[in-house]
Amino acid sequence: MDTFSRQGLVFDVTDSGPDDAEVVVLLHGFPQNHREWAGVTPYLAGAGYRVLAPDQRGYSPGARPAGRRAYVQSNLVDDVLALVDAAGAQKVHLVGHDWGAAVAWAFTSRHPDRVRTLTAVSVPHPKAFAWAMPRGQLLKSWYLAAFQLPVLPERLLPTHRVLSLVGGNGLTAEQLRAYVEPLGRDGLTGALNWYRALPWSQREKGYADRCTVPTTYVWSDGDTALGRASAEATERYVDAPYRFAVLPGVSHWIPDEAPDTLAELILDRITG
Repeated sequence: MDTFSRQGLVFDVTDSGPDDAEVVVLLHGFPQNHREWAGVTPYLAGAGYRVLAPDQRGYSPGARPAGRRAYVQSNLVDDVLALVDAAGAQKVHLVGHDWGAAVAWAFTSRHPDRVRTLTAVSVPHPKAFAWAMPRGQLLKSWYLAAFQLPVLPERLLPTHRVLSLVGGNGLTAEQLRAYVEPLGRDGLTGALNWYRALPWSQREKGYADRCTVPTTYVWSDGDTALGRASAEATERYVDAPYRFAVLPGVSHWIPDEAPDTLAELILDRITG
């Protein structure tokens, strides 16, 4: 495990593949870590790419600042920028799942000149998500409000039953334990602070309304957290070559449940 730093925080990151190759950055979701990409990374590194998979803010033991406001979206984006700079890459292929996809959309919005391609997994373009809220998405996003509560989510989460309610049954209890046990109480609070910082993140400026880099959006119809309305609307907000890929019968936990298919889609976008 390698590390990079930003403003006194130290982030863990795995670094696979040739050092002098084009860089692919893989951003994990909640409540996961770099291990969610274990089935994807070998395909990308084997194809000749340098693959960086960080444990993000709240997940790396050396990067767990206190307080919700430390987890606003601009900080999450700037953490990724620090990684890209530390890797010596002018441009990267950016891939994100769940919260990692939200950060990838935001990073691409703020720094389109640093992104070769984008592959967003599960989470749609933020404007499409907002558009879909009164069209059925609001009910699916009940946990966004529930996670704002103090203390109680730390006690209830993560359990396999609750995470299955959020995203479907594609994540086993054993996989969940492998993600959650390294967090401990402090890390779980840090992970939940991504949600708790949303009221401040939504007030931030400087994000473009439209994506201008070649993009693939991967959605699964077994995802109980993210509906078809926002998935199909995402195309409206991309002004670049675009592909919408639907994985039938797959839950929200795409990198764990369908890593080979996802790796093929990422490589198709990168090489396309």
